[in-house]
Amino acid sequence: MIKILCSILLCLTIQTSYCQNTGVEKSIFNVQSGLFGVWINHEFRIFSEVAIRSEIGLNSFFRDCSNRGCSDCDIRYGLVPVINLEPRWYYNIDKRNSKNRGLNNSANFLTLGIKYGPDWFAILKTDSAKPSSQIAIVQKWGIRRNIGNSNFNYEAGIGIGFRYYVHQNDLMPEADLHLRIGYAF
Repeated sequence: MIKILCSILLCLTIQTSYCQNTGVEKSIFNVQSGLFGVWINHEFRIFSEVAIRSEIGLNSFFRDCSNRGCSDCDIRYGLVPVINLEPRWYYNIDKRNSKNRGLNNSANFLTLGIKYGPDWFAILKTDSAKPSSQIAIVQKWGIRRNIGNSNFNYEAGIGIGFRYYVHQNDLMPEADLHLRIGYAF
């Protein structure tokens, strides 16, 4: 009887080890870089198609501080910290997993991201261009794919939402476009 139970248990263990991954990964750490900054993020699974992504990084910004015509523009730029939290719905992850292409959550996604840009510090070209604290809520569509069969990936997304400047008590429309290359651990 013990031999039969051990055989059944061994068969079930081997069977589950060869099963395909269904849904998003349980936990993924990423380092990403793009045209507008550098970020470290972590995604963890909530449901089979939904993950929560938390992220910290440095976003770049550009500001025209001249208030004059474009011939004498004084463009200031710098890097500021950002904290991001977003639930992601990977709506085609099951289809990609059935074709063995869903490694590291490489699928299309919809998200509603909340970004907080504190005014703790800034890496600036000049001191007069320091940005203020801000909160942005952006709904976004995106795509994430692996580069070959490696842990390197690229990610692109586009969305619209609102940005609230805390100290100015000002609400502005926000457009979000990102293109990043990264590595998943």
